[in-house]
Amino acid sequence: MRSDSKNRVPDELLEILVCPKCKGRLEYREEENVLICHRCRLKYPVREGIPIMLEKEAEKF
Repeated sequence: MRSDSKNRVPDELLEILVCPKCKGRLEYREEENVLICHRCRLKYPVREGIPIMLEKEAEKF
C-alpha cells in the first residue's frame, strides 16, 4: 500500500459518485485532487481522500 493511499478516493466510491448538479459522470484527477464534471464545467475538491460534493465548494473551469 502506498503511503499516500489515505488521500486517494476509493475506486468503489468513484463508481457511484455523480455530479450533484447534473447527475453526470465525474472524472477523478488524483494529481490535482479534484473530481471534474465536464458537462457543468465544475471541479469538486477532494480533501484527505474525501470528495467535497457541494456546488458552493466547486470551481468553474
